[in-house]
Amino acid sequence: MRPSLSSTRVIGAANVAVILVAVVALMIMPGDDPGAEVPPEAVKVGQIQPKPSGQPSGQPSGQPSGQPVPSSGQPSAQASQPAPVPTASQPPPVVATPEFAKQVKANEAGLVPIIMYHRIVKKRMASIDRTPDQLRQELEKLAKQGYVPITAAEFAAGRIQVPAGKFPVVLTFDDGHSSHFALDDQGRPARNTAVAIIYDVARKFPSFRPVATFWVNHYPFGLQKHEQQATAVQWLHRQGFEVANHTWAHPNLRAMGTKKVREQIARLERMLKKLGVPPSKTMALPFGSMPHKKKAAREGEWGGTRYDFDAVFLAGAEPSLSPFAKGYDPGAVQRIQSNGKRGECRKWCSQYWLEWLQKHPGWRFVSDGDPERVSVPKKLQGNIAPKRRDQVNAY
Repeated sequence: MRPSLSSTRVIGAANVAVILVAVVALMIMPGDDPGAEVPPEAVKVGQIQPKPSGQPSGQPSGQPSGQPVPSSGQPSAQASQPAPVPTASQPPPVVATPEFAKQVKANEAGLVPIIMYHRIVKKRMASIDRTPDQLRQELEKLAKQGYVPITAAEFAAGRIQVPAGKFPVVLTFDDGHSSHFALDDQGRPARNTAVAIIYDVARKFPSFRPVATFWVNHYPFGLQKHEQQATAVQWLHRQGFEVANHTWAHPNLRAMGTKKVREQIARLERMLKKLGVPPSKTMALPFGSMPHKKKAAREGEWGGTRYDFDAVFLAGAEPSLSPFAKGYDPGAVQRIQSNGKRGECRKWCSQYWLEWLQKHPGWRFVSDGDPERVSVPKKLQGNIAPKRRDQVNAY
């Protein structure tokens, strides 16, 4: 059996290798070029604009079986009415007894894949880029295997309300790139953007809840004008997506003093408030780089603006512990880079880990469908954090 990931399997060297590769790739990749990545009609209506030259580059109830339903594909651009987007509503909760938890093999002390994406582009310019086809294939694979998306905020708060017997997954997109979201001239998510692909997969697999987390900088989705930014982030928020903090200018926080760290985070929070979305409950560290004062990444104040996050996310190389587990650290939550099994990703990226979790189902988080209880096999109840002990439903 694989040794515990909460201690011996948290491989510092692997994290450093993956993060260093990401840093190099992000530094050399070209800036945001939305014209090459989204349909012309999205640009025509002013929903997407290139970043100004001074900006840092854009570094990069359902069908239980999980089987696809017949679909005629994505609506054509000539359709007179935009197709309704799939709902992000959560399934009705159940009351999990020990017998029920055993029946669905619930294990809410298990591992949760939190997948990290950057640019979604037809021609990859860096190793961390993914093409639209690669994103679509990975999401369809997740749907077929029984994964149900939740947001990073829901994960961090322990609001893991997915159907009994299913597995939570968190889809995260860094940098607020134009390839993540744009609206076309009919008010639909532009073709081959991340949001459009998520909706395509949700239409094909109704049990695949269409939500994700977008961690943005000070030009979300490549948009320069306040009105366009507000329209974009409010549209996403209304549909159940999370838009949250990735700092103002995407700096290496470890190279900054604590005051500057707080400024980078608070300025972005101030902007999001002006754009009309709630305060961020999560943030992702640029380059996965933790400031010297770890607490400054999670809570602080600058210029009269406070921030207080439920969790801070790394750019690391393995699935996260359950937020109910003893060893879970909300100040440094692991993620997995979306990628194949080549080079530095041979053992540390999404293809490797999704295959590993399929082969080792006893290590995976399996929901009991009951948001009020934490169901685990009796042999694992000691792994649950003391503050959650009153919720334990052991079988």
